[in-house]
Amino acid sequence: MHADLLAEPVPGLEEALAAVDGFDALLTDGLLRPRAAQAGDLIAFAHAVAGTPLATRVGEAAEKAAAGAAGEEHFLALAAARVALFGSVHDALVERVHAATGRTSADDAPQPPPSGEPVNVLAAARSWLCDLARTGWRGLDHEIVSGAAPVVSAMLPDPALRRLAVLLDGFATELAASCPGAALDRIPERRWADLWSRALLLTLPGAAEAPTTDTVTGRLLPLGVDLHEHATAVQAQVHAVLEPADGGTARLVRASVSAPKPDTVVGAGLWQLLRPHMSLLAAVGEGGTMDLVGMPVTAEGDLIWDDSLARAGEPADPFVTARVVLPTAVGTAPAALDRHPARIATPVFLEGYAVSQDDDVPAFTVAGHAFAVDTDRIPAAGPLTPENVVASRACIGLLRWDAGAFRVQPLAVETTVRKKTLAIHAGSWAGGTTDKAGVKAEKAATDAVAVLRERAGRLLRA
Repeated sequence: MHADLLAEPVPGLEEALAAVDGFDALLTDGLLRPRAAQAGDLIAFAHAVAGTPLATRVGEAAEKAAAGAAGEEHFLALAAARVALFGSVHDALVERVHAATGRTSADDAPQPPPSGEPVNVLAAARSWLCDLARTGWRGLDHEIVSGAAPVVSAMLPDPALRRLAVLLDGFATELAASCPGAALDRIPERRWADLWSRALLLTLPGAAEAPTTDTVTGRLLPLGVDLHEHATAVQAQVHAVLEPADGGTARLVRASVSAPKPDTVVGAGLWQLLRPHMSLLAAVGEGGTMDLVGMPVTAEGDLIWDDSLARAGEPADPFVTARVVLPTAVGTAPAALDRHPARIATPVFLEGYAVSQDDDVPAFTVAGHAFAVDTDRIPAAGPLTPENVVASRACIGLLRWDAGAFRVQPLAVETTVRKKTLAIHAGSWAGGTTDKAGVKAEKAATDAVAVLRERAGRLLRA
């Protein structure tokens, strides 16, 4: 990997992010009655998309918002400009990653044609989001936040609207937990503006359509598992390389499985909630491949997993896959609304690096350039630890961009124990484990789930 390319500044990136930060600060105070200084910030934000197809509409929207007279179409234009700026940042960073890794991506993901979604409920969602923009995060109260409840209730029964409904529900819940806004010491400006702008654009008919799909047949070679845990949900995302059966170019794909969870199930117990829904997790834990026949896949490289279309294949060492197959695998391009630097998670293989630590944050130095290692993302549901990372000599990881720099999230490392090479994977316990700590955590999870099921049964019988 040409690490020096990742360390070089990206032209225009700082200016684009500064424009976004300026707009996000405006949402904090609200756009109902902008002050003179805020009006100037709106015009500066519009200048950031000058020379693009959005220029005229965003310029008009900025003028209306500066006068406190913005309507829904103006807020939509401003949200589109914000998403477009982040999309440009995403594309510039991904281009730099491709140059550093020598990898390419497929063409842009095609957008599905609009369908007949209910217009009224989308308009209601758009109206609530525009009211949020006028009020601002400092002006939040339970009355304004509660306006999302009837909209979410109307959307949830319709599968075509569920994506937006879940986003609005989670956003409103987070805002409600932060009320009143005037009492907040710190406001997550970028996060809330991300959620606001994305939700607003999803109210456009057709924007929330399911991605177009194809089918693939071939051998799936897992690289590692990225585990995402929330108090009430858990998701495992398997990053892998697919070798098509027709001998075509290998491609990067992902397979995800999610499940609701009680907050008492943590650590290795999480795998119990996920295993019944995806046989791939057993293959990951055992170091095996999967043979796929007609498995649906989106244009963005996400497998829509169906156990009936997969069977266990030959054993395969992920580090061999990373050394031999990964360098020539083709990536996929995200959909327009998914172009955001926070979405960058590119599988990479590193070796021959030096390890250093600064304030307990390890870093890999590759070709004279240091990359921080995001050990906070290492899940407790596996044997991989920050100590293993520090002692490693090779790493399969995800290259991410955070806080203005590229970082590495380890999925697996090779280290030396008693003069023998040992591979340690974050997802080693996905299919089960004999490790004492893992067995103990699994038993605790089994007991917790059994108690919850018994209590639920009593409630249903009552």
